[in-house]
Amino acid sequence: MKELILGGARSGKSGFAESRAEASGMAVTCIVTAQPNDQEMAARIRYHREKRPPHWKVVEKPVSLATTLQTLAAPDRCLLVDCLTLWLSNTLHADHGDPVVGSPESVFAREREALVATLPTLAGYIILVSNEVGMGIVPLGELSRRFCDEIGRLHQDLGGLCDRVTLMVAGLPLVVKGNAA
Repeated sequence: MKELILGGARSGKSGFAESRAEASGMAVTCIVTAQPNDQEMAARIRYHREKRPPHWKVVEKPVSLATTLQTLAAPDRCLLVDCLTLWLSNTLHADHGDPVVGSPESVFAREREALVATLPTLAGYIILVSNEVGMGIVPLGELSRRFCDEIGRLHQDLGGLCDRVTLMVAGLPLVVKGNAA
């Protein structure tokens, strides 16, 4: 089972994803993509870390997501990725200085292609969390517009590959695809 959970900031998506993972009854590995590059982000990371059940395994992977999923996926395991938004940002920033960001040899292009190719092959229960940012205005800055375009395209691709897609609004899950289990 593959599940994509989308929502805006503070929509309840991480909490909902964690409850889905815990309810699976499987061993849970949480793959986190955030990096503590400033004090505020470090505080967010601490908050999420303290909320997670202590028996969950946590793996920090800011970029190499497909490889990590391939390594950890198993029929009796739930992998919770929180979150794709930060992962995408990390891959785009890894290309900083690359004159042709998005070229086949760029980190972003390579990692995105690997994720989309890998997801259908994975065993177990995979939960992907990401921010839905496409419901607002088009940003003014080039990098912000690129980010919104790329996360929107990624969500479309992953939504097509996942068995279930849930949109979180005001802490409430709206099932967009699949059964409301």
